[in-house]
Amino acid sequence: MNDGIVRIGGASAFITDSTGAARQLLAVPDLDYLTFDFLAEVTLSILAKVKARRPEQGYARDFVHVVLPDILGECLERGVRIVANAGGVDPAACRDAILAIARDRGLRPRIALVGGDDLMPREEDLRARGITDMFTGRPFPGRLETANAYLGAGPIARALDAGADLVITGRVTDSSLVLGPLIHEHGWGSEDWDLLAQGSLAGHVAECGAQATGGLFTDWEEVPDWAGIGYPVLECAADGSFVVTKPEGTGGLVTPATVGEQILYEIGDPRAYVLPDVVCDFTRVRLEQVGEDRVRVTGARGRPATDSYKVCATWSDGYRSFALLPVIGIDAARKAQRQADAILERIEGILEREGLGAFTARRVEVLGAEASYGAHSRARGSREVVCKIGVEHPRREALEVFGREVSAPVTSMAAGSAGWFVTGRPAPSSVIRLFSFLLPKSEVSATVDVGGEVLAAPTPPGRSWDPSRVEPPAPGGTAADPTSEARQDLVEVPLVRLAWGRSGDKGDSFNVGIIARRPEYLPWIHRALTEERVGEHFRHVFADPQRRRVERFELPGMGALNFLLHESLGGGGMASLRVDPLAKGMAQQLLELEVPVPASLLEDAGGVRSRERAPA
Repeated sequence: MNDGIVRIGGASAFITDSTGAARQLLAVPDLDYLTFDFLAEVTLSILAKVKARRPEQGYARDFVHVVLPDILGECLERGVRIVANAGGVDPAACRDAILAIARDRGLRPRIALVGGDDLMPREEDLRARGITDMFTGRPFPGRLETANAYLGAGPIARALDAGADLVITGRVTDSSLVLGPLIHEHGWGSEDWDLLAQGSLAGHVAECGAQATGGLFTDWEEVPDWAGIGYPVLECAADGSFVVTKPEGTGGLVTPATVGEQILYEIGDPRAYVLPDVVCDFTRVRLEQVGEDRVRVTGARGRPATDSYKVCATWSDGYRSFALLPVIGIDAARKAQRQADAILERIEGILEREGLGAFTARRVEVLGAEASYGAHSRARGSREVVCKIGVEHPRREALEVFGREVSAPVTSMAAGSAGWFVTGRPAPSSVIRLFSFLLPKSEVSATVDVGGEVLAAPTPPGRSWDPSRVEPPAPGGTAADPTSEARQDLVEVPLVRLAWGRSGDKGDSFNVGIIARRPEYLPWIHRALTEERVGEHFRHVFADPQRRRVERFELPGMGALNFLLHESLGGGGMASLRVDPLAKGMAQQLLELEVPVPASLLEDAGGVRSRERAPA
């Protein structure tokens, strides 16, 4: 067992993240690991389509052909080990490409492949079972593009036990890229649930790269040097505690608020963050500033793992296309909306005459008129907008008609139409939808291939999971009713003066995490942000506002609330026609909500500080 500190650098958040992070992180003395996270849910489907056109290219090519040639020699020399889910839908091709690059440089890395996640060979068997989507109840799709089980950290730890310099995986949980090395280094067992929960939390903090070190931070003006922003470094102890920091001399910011925002990113119920190795409870997590750009994280607790893997499948459901049409001048927003309605009416008339039928989905958003804000928009009088028109259709030919006809307004409709010359003619692309379900762990066999030797990978033990047995946390004062005296001195201020916020997608749902800037603000935030009021504020995001569903969860340890808004992204990801299908801006919208708070609290805080500044 390693009782020392394990240093892990998070070098990538997604498949097109900056390729310079790894070189930056290698400047950290005594770095032990570099982890790279590339695989969002729809990324596997995109890689599958790439592989169909160009065999043996279904992996993260920038990682292999841009990043690794620059760092591989130094990593091997220093003993810095690499864990990456770069294998995508073709881990073997990824390994072979790495080995070819290594041979050209006279290097001989020991590479391990983690496999067993790809369930496409079992597509027909799974369909025959009548499996339905675990979130929506929809039936099994007609034809899948991908189907992958979310494997855990065990196979990664096994590969490291076998001496791998590089571990290449397909679909594993993002957090397991960090948890695997910690299991290997610290010797944690399958029933060390609190330790596994802390290690998983460390992985969750690192998995989105610079989002933990000032990226996307609410108080963006306080974050120095975006161009040189530092990527996260985790200093992980054997007791599960860890410190989040970044390379010396880099930009960015590491505070309890920046780390806390990332902890809340894309989570649902913080009492039950379900992973293959452990069910995590983050409600008592505590964040402590222990130095400049250094935050210590403790308090995650674990419960026994479940007996199932989550499987994420993707399928193509027709085609979609987008057009961007700038409109300038007087009443630009109203002109753009009328123009979009007219061009869609014209195109659907053509489709009807050609026997193609109407679009199955269509969405117009006037960018610059705050279209994503719905009724909360304050910019209807904008004099310069871009009209985004998105459409879907089962047949590609219909989208080709759209691409041909959508440019016509530049000479025939609104004054100030600037055309589509910047973006060119719209091209059809596939509508990719997600289909998620659970599969017993006993039916999935993870493997570890090290230099051609295939090793059995441990399957984490599991128990049947009943979410209804999860008890709510002690409120920690958040539910306290403010005194009548305090209520007599109320003023309304934007929530951003009282809290930080971060939002993200969860399929067709999204979450918004809110962290009180000061403990005394929390009862007022709790009182104002009911499920009903948050749902009403976001009524414009639901297909049927009358059937909206919002859940609120408490994290007393962080002084935070988390809201989960179900089926609110128009399909989400590559199935959505919205301008913000990943919900990156939803926290920004909520932070403008007016919250009653005693004026004396703001006075006690010394007035409106820079990080409490209301929007102009």
